[in-house]
Amino acid sequence: MTDSYAVIGSPIAHSKSPWIHAEFARQTGQDMRYEAILAPVDAFAATVAAFRERGGKGMNVTVPFKLEACEISSRLTERAGAAQAVNTFVFSSDEILGDNTDGAGLVRDIRTNLGFSLTGKRMLLMGAGGAARGVMLPLLEHKPSILTIINRTKQKAHALQQQFSRYENIVSGDYADIRGEKFDLVINATSASLQGNLPPLPPGIFAAESLAYDMMYGDGCIPFLQFAKQQGASSLADGIGMLVEQAAESFFLWRGVRPKTDQVIRGLRNL
Repeated sequence: MTDSYAVIGSPIAHSKSPWIHAEFARQTGQDMRYEAILAPVDAFAATVAAFRERGGKGMNVTVPFKLEACEISSRLTERAGAAQAVNTFVFSSDEILGDNTDGAGLVRDIRTNLGFSLTGKRMLLMGAGGAARGVMLPLLEHKPSILTIINRTKQKAHALQQQFSRYENIVSGDYADIRGEKFDLVINATSASLQGNLPPLPPGIFAAESLAYDMMYGDGCIPFLQFAKQQGASSLADGIGMLVEQAAESFFLWRGVRPKTDQVIRGLRNL
């Protein structure tokens, strides 16, 4: 019997996840189907329950439900608990396991696909919402020299810092606070790129041999990456690699098989 999986969100028609997981299933010979489900913003839990009742084995969760997904999980993995946000459900007869594969996907894309070492680096993380939360622990586990969180609302950046207060190498503030500083890795975890906007970054923040990484993806060179190129960043990356790598992590949780991602990343760029 074919196993059922899905991605749930609102909106969801743009999602590349069905194509990605179809490629993973074809590559690994897994008997599964994967669909996109649009959930009303006030009926997320009911939509998840209905999918489980139809025999669904697992789901990916996207905007705007990652925080609510955390709330309805019966049990959380360590990384989901640290993030307090869930992007992957694993269903069994008696529980909903909530996990967060975003950070693992980001780190694998940066380290393996881009060949960029994280240890000892000065990192700047823009944004303090669910996307930023999901990548904090995996980034910190690679022991940066410092991780700076900035947000337009300084209080949100401080709150995220406090959430990971057991790590002493974190500072937080707003965009004005980083004037005169330089970073080896600058990650855009804001939604600014979705609107074609650029966060109010000061000039001169990119160190030599730096990487600018936008967790969003889309046609053309998005504003943050254009700014980074003009400011001398050595390497530029959008979020397609992270998208595929976090999907591969979810696929492994569900099926116990880790798919190869390089051809899928190339194929997705050519869609």
